[in-house]
Amino acid sequence: MNMIPGRSNLLKRADGEGSVQVKLDPGVTIDGAQVFAVYGKGGIGKSTTSSNLSVAFSKLGKRVLQIGCDPKHDSTFTLTKKLMPTVIDVLESVDFHSEELRIEDFVHEGYNGVMCVEAGGPPAGTGCGGYVVGQTVKLLKEHHLLEDTDVVIFDVLGDVVCGGFASPLQHAGRALIVAANDFDSIFAMNRIVAAILAKAKNYDVRLGGVIVNRSAGTDQIDRFNEVVGLNTMAHFPDLDVIRRSRLKKSTLFEMEPSPELEAVQNEYLRLAAALWAGTEPIVANPMKDRDIFDLLGFD
Repeated sequence: MNMIPGRSNLLKRADGEGSVQVKLDPGVTIDGAQVFAVYGKGGIGKSTTSSNLSVAFSKLGKRVLQIGCDPKHDSTFTLTKKLMPTVIDVLESVDFHSEELRIEDFVHEGYNGVMCVEAGGPPAGTGCGGYVVGQTVKLLKEHHLLEDTDVVIFDVLGDVVCGGFASPLQHAGRALIVAANDFDSIFAMNRIVAAILAKAKNYDVRLGGVIVNRSAGTDQIDRFNEVVGLNTMAHFPDLDVIRRSRLKKSTLFEMEPSPELEAVQNEYLRLAAALWAGTEPIVANPMKDRDIFDLLGFD
């Protein structure tokens, strides 16, 4: 029996032992709906963007499903007004016998009819995000929920671009990147571009473009876009009403009207309409890490 030096009470186990990791079933696909995967640096506002985009699609008369892919399971709380249990939580409650679950156990209706699912995440340090996403899509298909859906939005954890958290790209038609006009989020965006291009070799997913968030200007993103071949699809400034909407557990479409809020709402509606109509796929060329340091910054 091998022991960890200095910790005689602990057994030494192989790294990864006990992990929840599986290969995704290639037969489990999302058919009939337009599928978008939203990525970006952690804390950049992906959940705010995803939730308001979901509402914008619903305002256009589309049947929308938003799937949160984050252990915090807070992707949809502005839509549902509270943290919902995750798919992994409810599966665990029935000892992973999915046939015992009802749709209402893991799908919750939010504002303006947006259907909400929180996939959750694997156990910290031992699991694989791909397993969580795979089980969620499988469960939705088993209950035929995807047959009544026009738009699916995956709101994906932070800037993690490992194979597990890149797994929504296997279902998406377009991948959208949320970024602010700063170095850190652009650096993360560059890595996400590389992950999308890698998945595009074997799946239908293509890069849709950049959603600039929490930024007064776009000069740094414009500079990066010009080099790698990206384009900005929408721009949302750093407004206090957006911050307050999260605190009030509300989407922007539920906040007290104002001229600046109306402008933001219209930008979301414009973005939703453009995505629904179909966007040209982008083939970008990610930069080397060192080159980003040389490119960005003030002269």
